[in-house]
Amino acid sequence: MTDISHLLQLLTVLVLAVFVGFEVISKVPTTLHTPLMSATNAIHGIVLVGAIVVVAALFGTPLHGPLFTTLATVAVALGAINVFGGFAVTERMLQMFRRKGNPRG
Repeated sequence: MTDISHLLQLLTVLVLAVFVGFEVISKVPTTLHTPLMSATNAIHGIVLVGAIVVVAALFGTPLHGPLFTTLATVAVALGAINVFGGFAVTERMLQMFRRKGNPRG
């Protein structure tokens, strides 16, 4: 398999994932977005692990270069920020449901 056909396969998967993700999220009512965030943090963590694997797979290939390495590193960093931000928002949401006298639930 050539590098161009492999790259086209990866881009096809990316485009399809974007469309499917948009369709799934757009069908969720607004009132459920924050509660669903706590369930999707685990999925985001898996995606982050996948991004790290992709970055590791770039090394030793003809695609390894400063541009792809920089883009992949930025993607992993943004993914990590998304995961940790999701956990922070979920924690704040859960604090709203705690009783005033019981700090741990």
